[in-house]
Amino acid sequence: MADILIVEDETAINELVRRNLELVGHRCVSVYDGEEAIRRLQEGQFDLMLLDIMLPGADGFEVYQTAEHVPTIFLTAKGGLSDRVRGLRMGADDYIVKPFEMLELLARVEAVLRRTRKSGTDFVFYGVRIDFESRTIEKDGQETDCTPKEYELLETLVKNRNIALSRERLLDLVWGYDYEGDIRTVDVHIQKLRKKLGLEECIKTVYKLGYRLEIK
Repeated sequence: MADILIVEDETAINELVRRNLELVGHRCVSVYDGEEAIRRLQEGQFDLMLLDIMLPGADGFEVYQTAEHVPTIFLTAKGGLSDRVRGLRMGADDYIVKPFEMLELLARVEAVLRRTRKSGTDFVFYGVRIDFESRTIEKDGQETDCTPKEYELLETLVKNRNIALSRERLLDLVWGYDYEGDIRTVDVHIQKLRKKLGLEECIKTVYKLGYRLEIK
């Protein structure tokens, strides 16, 4: 996983981002103003920076200029089109508009880390290995025969591990917004993954919501 610097002056947003990134395994440092961010960048190495533009002390653009090629996702205001354009022209890797959904932020973080080679091509847990490049799944060193949807469902659970996902959200992420089938198809595929991979104790049912892949 990655070392991530979170630069956001709104305490509630900073804390929410940090908690969710740490849930999926990243190591995070939170700062709340531009000058502190610059000091942190000078003192340590980071794989990624989440950087608000409007900051006390030094603004996000000033911070970015001192970042020395640290991959960066700008956090921008809803109407800040000019800020987004400026950030991308300066070389930022991505931007996300506040307010944002946490799952979207996690997906963008994963995408940037993968592009910058800071995200592994596989993930191993409880004897299961999922290879994101070959889209294959192994159990105890043996490749497991899984359907494309079973693979996509497990990949979604892995990338959002320790986060509870509703059945509706899983349906959107794996089957798409235009899927017209029954929501119970999520339950059927979860049961198949549990049985094939021996994950009965790992893929938790969240009462009246959905499922969570629990990895300590």
